[in-house]
Amino acid sequence: MSSPDATFTPLRSVLYMPSSNERALEKAKSIACDALILDLEDAVAPDAKPAAREAAAAAAASGDYGRRTVTIRVNGIGTEWHDADIVAASQAGPAAIVVPKVNSADEVAQLVAAMEKAGAPDHTLLWAMVETPVAILDALAIARASGRLGAFVLGTNDLVKELYAEHVPGRAPILPSLHTALLAGRAAGIAVLDGVFNDVKDAEGFLAECEQGRQMGFDGKTLIHPGQVEGANAAFAPSERAVEDARGLIAAWEDGHGAGVVTYNGRMVENLHVESARRTLSIHDAIEALAEA
Repeated sequence: MSSPDATFTPLRSVLYMPSSNERALEKAKSIACDALILDLEDAVAPDAKPAAREAAAAAAASGDYGRRTVTIRVNGIGTEWHDADIVAASQAGPAAIVVPKVNSADEVAQLVAAMEKAGAPDHTLLWAMVETPVAILDALAIARASGRLGAFVLGTNDLVKELYAEHVPGRAPILPSLHTALLAGRAAGIAVLDGVFNDVKDAEGFLAECEQGRQMGFDGKTLIHPGQVEGANAAFAPSERAVEDARGLIAAWEDGHGAGVVTYNGRMVENLHVESARRTLSIHDAIEALAEA
């Protein structure tokens, strides 16, 4: 039996919510997503940004969102709202501050310094959005730039635009970019979140993209509609069969310890298989703990 990894936080479903919409912020308290991104950027009109900033900071500091990982997405570096956003978000102390279009390790250092100057508590991490060609090409340097960097968030819409590519089923035009971000994130030991699926009415397409993201190795998916939460939660959680298989494999390994070759269901078991099985159980246990919270 595995013991839950105390440092592991499920991020299967990460839902963007516009901070300018009071009803949306209230509704988010009852949505079964693993995490929220209280948005100050794309979802908020320019004249509404100051009020949205105050609302997001109040929401993040409220403690009213229970088990959910609450983050704030600020406006990007160089915009007229960025500095004030960083100060307000840092002082609110969310789980993370999400910053769009982070393009270099130097920008990570700049952001971390600004967060610390504004008084961000130690638990408030930086989540960097990776959504430009230069960010993909420098992904490893960005991922390793600070111990405060906790996640990559793929901005697939902007990436498609920047590449002059097209949105197509299977995402072939951006698969190399997605793999590069995953490689960098795994090398640096941070979470990596898949981009959004735009057509909220295409449930079949959404679920197919969730399955693709899970198979590729993403920790979860960013979402634009509450109706996508259930599908993402199911797709990025270990199946009952996977959990049962992991338990059986670990039991076989422990029973056969010191016996040389160990097999399970006709397959040779090596230490790498055991590590994967333990990770599966760790994820399962963390999800179970969330459900009971």
